[in-house]
Amino acid sequence: MRRGLDTWLVMLCLSRAFMTLIFLTYAASLTVLQSAWGMSATAAGSISTGFQFGFAISLFGCSWLADRISARRVFLASAALAAVTSLAFALFARSYLSGLILYTLVALSQGGTYTTAIMLMADRYGPERRGAALGWLIASSSFGSACSLLIAGLTLSGGNYPLTFMVTSAGPLIGLVLGWFALRSTPNMVHHRGGDLHFRAEVLKNPQATRLITSYIFHNWELLAMWAWTPAFMTASLAASGSSAGRAVAGGAFVASSFHVMGLLASSTMGRLSDHLGRRRVLVALAAISTVCSFTIGWLVSAHAAIVVAVGALYAFTALGDSPVLSTALTEAVRPAYLGAALALRSFLGFGAGAIAPLVFGAVLDATNPRGVAPATWGWAFTALGLGGLIATACAYGMRPATGTPRSS
Repeated sequence: MRRGLDTWLVMLCLSRAFMTLIFLTYAASLTVLQSAWGMSATAAGSISTGFQFGFAISLFGCSWLADRISARRVFLASAALAAVTSLAFALFARSYLSGLILYTLVALSQGGTYTTAIMLMADRYGPERRGAALGWLIASSSFGSACSLLIAGLTLSGGNYPLTFMVTSAGPLIGLVLGWFALRSTPNMVHHRGGDLHFRAEVLKNPQATRLITSYIFHNWELLAMWAWTPAFMTASLAASGSSAGRAVAGGAFVASSFHVMGLLASSTMGRLSDHLGRRRVLVALAAISTVCSFTIGWLVSAHAAIVVAVGALYAFTALGDSPVLSTALTEAVRPAYLGAALALRSFLGFGAGAIAPLVFGAVLDATNPRGVAPATWGWAFTALGLGGLIATACAYGMRPATGTPRSS
């Protein structure tokens, strides 16, 4: 059993952190881009939707492929493509259409650096250590996202979004280099399937797996739309408190960045906590609290900034905290030979839902606010996310209480 933050784990997590440096570049720049690119809230949401759909397709294809040619090969190939497409986005995204196309291409190249990392860690760490290891993986993604928002807050002064794009696009290139160093001695492992194993029986008729996949779908519905719109929401909240437009944009990015730090703390602790208390208990608590936050935070847009930030921090902690627990539980519910296929299905459906959610959020904003006026009513849009949170909570509650051990191949 491997303990502590060994060099392999540190390097792979750092690689993932730099890969995600571009993930929230668009969300952090959203208020500036809506004006610069002449977008409605629905159009603005559609770029986030394109990104999430691209990511979902990429996750599905890369996870399926990893079962056949090894997670290591897919990770490194995906990282190389991500470095190229991120640079293209930084250089050429200057309108709604170019932004939609290029940001979707970034997403299509990135999927192979996420589920493959889960598979690599499942092969390397036993169940008593796996929750903590996957927690650090998810935490590294939160760290990259927080840095993305922080960079945006520092570089968006005067609406200079091309500079923001350029700085954050360097992340995937650095991530490629770190990933290669982490995996240069890792074997290309493929788990061969026996004749008695079938996807339908192993995944689709596996009650624990189907509950976990369904919970993940609605976890993503809530989380990804929240991520996409929180910087704009915080900008609106700060503006309602009297901040100037420029200060509100920068402040919204900084506050949203701090929320991702909360997500980092949640990921790095909740996976480990589930190693000791059990996956189900931790999942139910986190999903329930996150749902309450979804139903609450949007109605607080004009409240004192301290209240909004406090609720947002709790929201960020609980909305992301269940991610490593869901991933760890799935590695224990499905045999290793079918883990890539299970992750492929989960990722496609989960990020597909996460792709639709920002678009729905933007449409609800448009429907509940006067045309041509900055949104003042955010409660109904966040309530739409809370409905997904309710389903995720119910699925977590229906899981088997025991942590269990991974099914052997």
